[in-house]
Amino acid sequence: MAFRRIGAPQVSPDGKWIAYDASTIDLPANYRHSAIYLVPSAGGESRKITDGVKQDEGPAWSPDGKTIAYVSNRDGGAKQLWLYDVAANTSRKLTDLQGGAASVKWMPDGSGLLLVSDIDPDCGVDRQCVKDKTSAAVKQPSKGRIITSLLYRHWTAWQEPTRSHIVLYPLTGAPRDLTPGAFDAPPFSLGGGDEFDISPDGRELVFARNTDEQPAISTNSDLFIVPVAGGESKRITTRRGADTSPKYSPDGRWIAYRSQMRPGYESDLWELWLYDRAKGTHTRIAQEFPNWIESFTWSPDSKTIYFTADEAAEEPIYELKIDSGKYMKIHSGGSASALAVSGDGKTIYFDLATLMRPNEIYARAAGAATRLTHENDSLVATLNLGSFENFHWNGADNTPIQGWIVFPPAFDKTKKYPAIVLIHGGPQGAWNNGWTYRWNALMFAAHGYVIFMPNPRGSTGFGQQFVEQISGDWGGRPYVDIMNGVDKFAALPYVDADHIGAAGASYGGYMIDWILGHTDRFKALVSHDGVYNLESEYA
Repeated sequence: MAFRRIGAPQVSPDGKWIAYDASTIDLPANYRHSAIYLVPSAGGESRKITDGVKQDEGPAWSPDGKTIAYVSNRDGGAKQLWLYDVAANTSRKLTDLQGGAASVKWMPDGSGLLLVSDIDPDCGVDRQCVKDKTSAAVKQPSKGRIITSLLYRHWTAWQEPTRSHIVLYPLTGAPRDLTPGAFDAPPFSLGGGDEFDISPDGRELVFARNTDEQPAISTNSDLFIVPVAGGESKRITTRRGADTSPKYSPDGRWIAYRSQMRPGYESDLWELWLYDRAKGTHTRIAQEFPNWIESFTWSPDSKTIYFTADEAAEEPIYELKIDSGKYMKIHSGGSASALAVSGDGKTIYFDLATLMRPNEIYARAAGAATRLTHENDSLVATLNLGSFENFHWNGADNTPIQGWIVFPPAFDKTKKYPAIVLIHGGPQGAWNNGWTYRWNALMFAAHGYVIFMPNPRGSTGFGQQFVEQISGDWGGRPYVDIMNGVDKFAALPYVDADHIGAAGASYGGYMIDWILGHTDRFKALVSHDGVYNLESEYA
């Protein structure tokens, strides 16, 4: 909890500065504080530009580089949009929306901003209507809920009568709801990326929205375009899977987006597609790429897309040429995300994490990557975090399987150590060479254990067929994959084969329960949040 948590890099228009947010956890108060920082893009000391008393997040540079927009809850209530004057080093509040503000983007001419707010579909941005309905709700004697349809909640959050809408908020003038109606736009995020973008000329908005009758059993978000000046939205994708994360090319010719083919299947292959705005046609690019395409961004000349993807338990960066569809890996080692490119196209900025260290911001230029932020250096200097290595074996059907071994601090290979096998959830997920604040292997190892983290059938980054081979076979080949790995791991000279435990959460908890019913080789088992009754959980 003591580690600082670093957000995505945002490059200034002149290329000289990187803005980002960083969070600190106050464990006794059970609260997360965050502030906005600036660091020179050429390297140097970071400078905090907001107080971070509460939560200041999501910086976005104005087109002229004179202002940084961000969201903050510093004055209480929902997060609102604030503007930081770079020259004056001062901030002022811009919005006071009942549903708060998030995911801020500037209009290309700097005349206003786009943001996401929770809107009552009956009221839109009519302040009096919102006030009247809120007052009526407050006066209701009971806060009980009558559930008449799905979807009624996401994880631990109720589905309120409000919907997420994209609002145009001019610097002068009245705000406008650009995505009115009874649907979330953007929708509850399946893809994890930005779900809307503004065209380079500022005339058109593209956004994702799911209009299916039963969103609880649907992944069918589609992309829509709507004139910013006003008018009806137009659906531009028709696949029944998820279409998300749209991004206009800088020249305005294309909209790139991520897409899944099969309806209702959250773990389908994430493909990359291009929509030709003039022709109205769609083309899949990098068709031979075998893994999920994650975050991506355009080069300034619109000829290249840079993207990240899970691959063999890491998340490297790829360069994709639009004209040929050919791609090549340009950075490997660890897990990269949140890509941004300098205005001259010569430098890529990104977040990078490993099993040994949480996100920091890096710059890659002329083939080499250098670290720009040093938010956790002082803490890391006080710690002995141990080490890790890649581990390989053959699973069911003699299929090659990968995993990680994490060693305790002051590891001595001449001694024997008790061990813990950690099983990931999903089930379509992976133990990547990246940082996690949940089930962090270093915390287990710090107590004197050697940790084994297998990536069995169902793990991402080893091809889509490998991902899907867990479907309908949760206790079959994945179990054999894991146990074959345990056999090889237990035979290592520094592992005490008589003192091995196993632990997992979600699907990992299911596998722990399965292990309990199929083998007695473990001394202890921890099933956390495990799936144990599929018939009950179907509902």
